[in-house]
Amino acid sequence: MRKFICLGLLGLLPALVGAGPVDINTADAATIARELNGVGESRARAIVEYREKNGRFASPDDVMKVSGIGPQVLKLNRENIRTGQAAKTINQQ
Repeated sequence: MRKFICLGLLGLLPALVGAGPVDINTADAATIARELNGVGESRARAIVEYREKNGRFASPDDVMKVSGIGPQVLKLNRENIRTGQAAKTINQQ
């Protein structure tokens, strides 16, 4: 019985630990906070406010221009931050 419980919990681990891909140019603050590690509601609102004031982020690295977002947050999330560029490149081919 314990073996099955442990296997079930292991199946939930990615959902509890891992972040999901999120396009920081289109997502709302709640989605950004939910999907990025180390980004709560306050930082997520700051990302949205920065985007609204300054325009789209060109790359994941641009998120560090937002006050409160530093290298560690970028490192934790680089693989999951999208800026809409990949889809645009595919459509242009």
